[in-house]
Amino acid sequence: MSNQALIVVDIQNEYFPGGKMLLEGVEAAADNAAQVMAKARANGDVVVNIHHQEPDPQSPFFTQGSDGIEFHPKVAPAEGEKVILKNYPNSFLKTDLHEFLQAQGVERVVIVGSMSHMCIQATTRAASDLGYQVTVVHDACATMDVEFGGVTVPAAQVHASSMAALAFAYADCLSAEEFLIKG
Repeated sequence: MSNQALIVVDIQNEYFPGGKMLLEGVEAAADNAAQVMAKARANGDVVVNIHHQEPDPQSPFFTQGSDGIEFHPKVAPAEGEKVILKNYPNSFLKTDLHEFLQAQGVERVVIVGSMSHMCIQATTRAASDLGYQVTVVHDACATMDVEFGGVTVPAAQVHASSMAALAFAYADCLSAEEFLIKG
């Protein structure tokens, strides 16, 4: 059994055309994530699918029972794969993710998904803090423009800044092509 797990974070319909929070480059990121998932499955790695849902049924996005919370078909979990419901950006917070990974003997995690500046950042930092060796496949992640102090920051810059911060101290950041060769 492999000591590596792939954590697929929130690649859900809400972020795709027709959803309420369209991300820039989400289709290409999902295609790359699907390739990483195929490699992980072929290698016998543990695959964990993170499923975000807002606990408030009146939430304007990731609403319980909506199509937006469904996994995108490109990255649907395979039968028998672990699915973890989360309500916070950090996939480890108030979930059994850490306990599950420990029970599987996982030492290394690979992270893909949405959004680079939120759930990918939070999950990667938590994984590192918990002692996992972490790789983020940067082009299998997507984000959107954000605003702060009246300044709009384009998605490409948000993504680059997020990956630069993670690469600085928390994770190896590889392209899907690099990961597929190395991983």
